[in-house]
Amino acid sequence: AGTFLEEGLAAVTELFEQYASEPVANLVDLQRGLRSAPIVALDTPAVVLVGSPNVGKSSIVRHISSGTPEVNNYPFTTRGMTLGHVEVFWSDNDTVARAVIPQLDRKPGALAEDVILGKYAFSQLCQVMDSPGLLVRPENERNEMEALTMAAMQHLPTAVMFVMDLSGGAGDRCSHVADQLKLRRDIRARFPRRPWIDVVSKYDLDVVPGALEELQEIRDTEEAAPSAYVKLSVHEDIGVDELRNHVLRVLGEVRVVLDAMLAVDTRTMRRDAGQ
Repeated sequence: AGTFLEEGLAAVTELFEQYASEPVANLVDLQRGLRSAPIVALDTPAVVLVGSPNVGKSSIVRHISSGTPEVNNYPFTTRGMTLGHVEVFWSDNDTVARAVIPQLDRKPGALAEDVILGKYAFSQLCQVMDSPGLLVRPENERNEMEALTMAAMQHLPTAVMFVMDLSGGAGDRCSHVADQLKLRRDIRARFPRRPWIDVVSKYDLDVVPGALEELQEIRDTEEAAPSAYVKLSVHEDIGVDELRNHVLRVLGEVRVVLDAMLAVDTRTMRRDAGQ
């Protein structure tokens, strides 16, 4: 009996290694990835930072939110979505008053002390998302990281902060200034109605001659909703307050859209319930 048991176990083990070992290992890897993936609240305003690799998106996320993405001076540092938060306070249903970077242990559903004290009508933990860099290439040639960035803009309730490094220091191989400007034109054409902020980062490093003029020409001639434009250096504190103000504004615009969508869903549920 013992011999038969050993032979049976050996046969099952061989079958497992042959047919099931790799799928099970893939499932384990998927589970680990899901555990570390950020949880995006679909009913909460968000702004997603988009641009070529190595243009300074992660540094901006660290500077204006609770997010802590990895920052390095080489392309493709960001290999997934990184989520930070900014707590936005409203004086009334339509007026944004101020924003603060919340503590990491701040719970989304908890009332802020200033709201309890009556200083503000309400507050909301809004989302700031760092995304993998995009390259100038057809959609069917994009890798999984790029597809993740495109999906965030296409399917999530987000405003877009498009970040460019026009100093020439982002790297010619994947973030040449001409490629960044073409990418900016292409992405804005695809999402013309999204609340939008153009950011020229690392402005303390100067700008390639003619790049700002070409960007302005793109902005002037495109068929899209008007958008903000900020020249930024987080290291020299250039444009930081201006950027924060624009982020508050676009988060407020996204909230208006989300409230309208919620109202439609509520009316639909009531209508269906009455049938």
